[in-house]
Amino acid sequence: MKKTVVTFGLIGGAIMAAMMFATLPFVDKIGFDKGEIVGYTTMILAFMLVFFGIRSYRENVSGGRISFGRAFAVGILITLVACVCYVVAWEILYFKFMPDFVDKYASYAVEKVRASGASQQIIDAKLQEMKSFKAMYDNPFINAAITFVEPFPVGLIVTLISAAILRKKPLAASSDESQPAQLQVQ
Repeated sequence: MKKTVVTFGLIGGAIMAAMMFATLPFVDKIGFDKGEIVGYTTMILAFMLVFFGIRSYRENVSGGRISFGRAFAVGILITLVACVCYVVAWEILYFKFMPDFVDKYASYAVEKVRASGASQQIIDAKLQEMKSFKAMYDNPFINAAITFVEPFPVGLIVTLISAAILRKKPLAASSDESQPAQLQVQ
């Protein structure tokens, strides 16, 4: 199971990390709303490797049969590996290349509230929320925890669906073999 989990988890994580490095530096041009759509679409595509990883495990390791529980275990481990790759990529990108990301996002969020016609009190509350968000994001451990929570629910849903689709129960003994032999009286 270890080889399957690591292989498919690293491939899924590499896909998410590559797309993050390719698109996030251009979020100013793309826009935060569209960037979020691109990001979650990429996560869904990357987590398709959970499906293929479970199928590979079922066919190559488990003899063509797998229970829902075992399929879920394989899938969730692939998800965890991919999520860790995502977190590592974000930590590198944020702390080394884009330390002003939260400032840009805060400006966008406040401007969005302002454009909606909100009162100054609501705008001030949003400003305070963004200051707190910035303080949390500057702590690498809290940043990592928040970042992990972004892709994990997507991976969990894909894992549940994949495990349900790919489960195959072992063949039961035929009904003739499972019944005790009966004497035929003529």
